[in-house]
Amino acid sequence: MNVNIKSVRFKADQKLEDFIEKKLQKFFGFHEQILDSDVVLKLDNSETRKNKIAEIRLILKGEELFAKKQSKSFEEAADQAIDALKKQIEKYKERFKK
Repeated sequence: MNVNIKSVRFKADQKLEDFIEKKLQKFFGFHEQILDSDVVLKLDNSETRKNKIAEIRLILKGEELFAKKQSKSFEEAADQAIDALKKQIEKYKERFKK
C-alpha cells in the first residue's frame, strides 16, 4: 500500500512525513479494503494559529473516501482527518454487511 504525501507552499520535513505514514500504516492494518492513499498538506493564508490543513484521500475497491481537517499543527490535523476516515470506513463496512 502506498502513502503519497504532497506538501503545498512549504517543504515537509522527513519527521512529519514519517509521522503521517506511520499513522496511516497502522490504520491500514485494520482495514484491508484500502488500496492506496494520498495526503496533501497545505498552509492556509489566514493569520490564525489554525492554519495547517491535512487532506487525506483513501482509495478503496470501487470507492473513494476523503477527509480534510484544519488545526494548529499538521500532526493534529492529520490525526483528526484519520479519525474522520475511521468513521467513514465503519459506515462503508456497514453498507456491505447488509
